[in-house]
Amino acid sequence: MIGRPPATTHAEIEVAAFDLFARRGFAGTTLEHIAQAVGVGKRTIFRYYPSKNDILWGQFDDSLARFAETLHEMPADMPVFEAVYRGIVDFNRFDGQVIDHHRERMALILRTPELQAHSAIRYQQWRRVIEEFVADRLDQNQSSVIPVTAGHVGLALALSAYESWLGSDGPSLEDELERVFEGLGQLMVLRE
Repeated sequence: MIGRPPATTHAEIEVAAFDLFARRGFAGTTLEHIAQAVGVGKRTIFRYYPSKNDILWGQFDDSLARFAETLHEMPADMPVFEAVYRGIVDFNRFDGQVIDHHRERMALILRTPELQAHSAIRYQQWRRVIEEFVADRLDQNQSSVIPVTAGHVGLALALSAYESWLGSDGPSLEDELERVFEGLGQLMVLRE
């Protein structure tokens, strides 16, 4: 036997944390509360998540790695904007069984003032995936204006879709993403 057996899982921590966030609010929930609900020590929670804020983001680093893979698997002859759009849609495609939990997660991330500074760090990491992809496709430096703009525009479009999706019971997240991207196309036409 190598090492210590796992005391819990990412999923168990998230379930307990989200239950507490719903009952006590995000600010009213401490890591001690979460650890107690899971039945482990606070130090064990830190082995899975660096902070309470990170619990809301789940296993985000793994998701970013899959996002980068998805983008790089796009056909080489596909226009860059379309590849980024398709990558963002794929990144935000969730199984029907977890969509309610994802809605709850995103509502907390987008609507909890205490999380905004931490979210800015995560958004920067997300944008960087797009920047790297666009820079690679266009043979440019990642810090050049086009890759950086693509990262910011991609994030703005995704966040717009999420805000609309969270504010209604109507269209699916994928439909909202499509609507937002089409809206950008309409704005570009108005420019002419």
